[in-house]
Amino acid sequence: MDGGERLVLIDTLRGFALCGIFVSNVFMWFSGRFYLSRAQQTALADNESLLDTVARHAAQFFVYGKFITLFAFLFGLGFAVQMGRAEKRGASIVPLYARRLGVLLCLGLAHLFLLWHGDILTTYALVGFTLLLFRGRSDKALLSCAAVLIFLVPIAILAIQRFPQLLGSAEATAAATQEATERATALRTQTWEAFTSGSYFEVLSASATYYLHEILKPMLFGTCAVLGRFLLGLLAGRSGLFHHASQHQRLFRKVLLWGFVAGVLGTSAGLVVRQLTAQKVLDPASMPWLPLITTPLRHLGDLGLGAFYVASLTLLFQRPHWQRWLSVLAPAGRMTLTNYLCQTVSSVLLFYGYGLGLFGKAGPALCVALAVGIFTVQLALSHLWLARFRFGPAEWLWRSLTYGKAQPMRRAPATVPTVAV
Repeated sequence: MDGGERLVLIDTLRGFALCGIFVSNVFMWFSGRFYLSRAQQTALADNESLLDTVARHAAQFFVYGKFITLFAFLFGLGFAVQMGRAEKRGASIVPLYARRLGVLLCLGLAHLFLLWHGDILTTYALVGFTLLLFRGRSDKALLSCAAVLIFLVPIAILAIQRFPQLLGSAEATAAATQEATERATALRTQTWEAFTSGSYFEVLSASATYYLHEILKPMLFGTCAVLGRFLLGLLAGRSGLFHHASQHQRLFRKVLLWGFVAGVLGTSAGLVVRQLTAQKVLDPASMPWLPLITTPLRHLGDLGLGAFYVASLTLLFQRPHWQRWLSVLAPAGRMTLTNYLCQTVSSVLLFYGYGLGLFGKAGPALCVALAVGIFTVQLALSHLWLARFRFGPAEWLWRSLTYGKAQPMRRAPATVPTVAV
């Protein structure tokens, strides 16, 4: 493949990841499922239709956690591509990359506090700065650090958090768990009421409160795993796996097999524990050590199936027929930031009370259908937009602020489309 085709593969992977993230966000967050207790989710599942049951299990097994893993991997891969280009020019990547992340951080904070508290841009911008510390490390060091960050550090953090519970009495542990559960339940109830019937400003207030009390701390602890996934992308990009994919098909086949095995085992184990907990066979309050087992299993499942998806699409991309079909996703991948922000806007207008009010009313099947339908429209609009312009609107703003001047937007009639990374 020539240079353009190689980058089309990366953008195709981005478009695929963006679709999966949107399905996951609508299914778990915008539907209201995230704010239900396990008992409420179990009761809801007992009364759902067969179609909703199938959609729920499929989303939990194949989507949730897998595509955000893939997206983080591609972020690290993009850094490797930028670093390679800077080295070819004999320039330092640090100033430009730092400005890019600074602008992304500002956009992320605006997205976080003006639209939706599930924002990932802020996290990616902050964690992205740490990639600069790893750019000179060996491949072995990157792989080792990624493994430690994804699997070992989360266990250590959980052990420190739960140390009093692990050493304390069963009664004290149960009392502490009950108190934390009551506080979280009260906050979820307030948030639910604001999202279902509140005005825009009431939603913003409830969203910010919920973010600061319930999301920020777990997200900070989760940044280690995010960085680990970034490092895997940096390693893959620096090794030229996707720039010369046809030369690494044997490796991709191994990743396909072992990723599937690890993904199925890790995800299945986590879902079994979840089901046993829902059926009250397992009692998390009396088993404070349980997350020390389920957390690495969850990361294994997310990473395994994420790797399986990457390897599958990359191998299919080597076949001309499949390449033509899969490349349809590339324009959405080139306009990732624009489409991501538009997904949030469309979702809050569909689900929150100041919009159509589907929050808490849409079942899993409808959520998946809505996400896929909206993404299909975005895909068509991305094709139309990039036929006339060089960047998506948000990408143009990001690029212009990074360079400190407005970038040329319109595409010259004779210009052959290039794929931005």
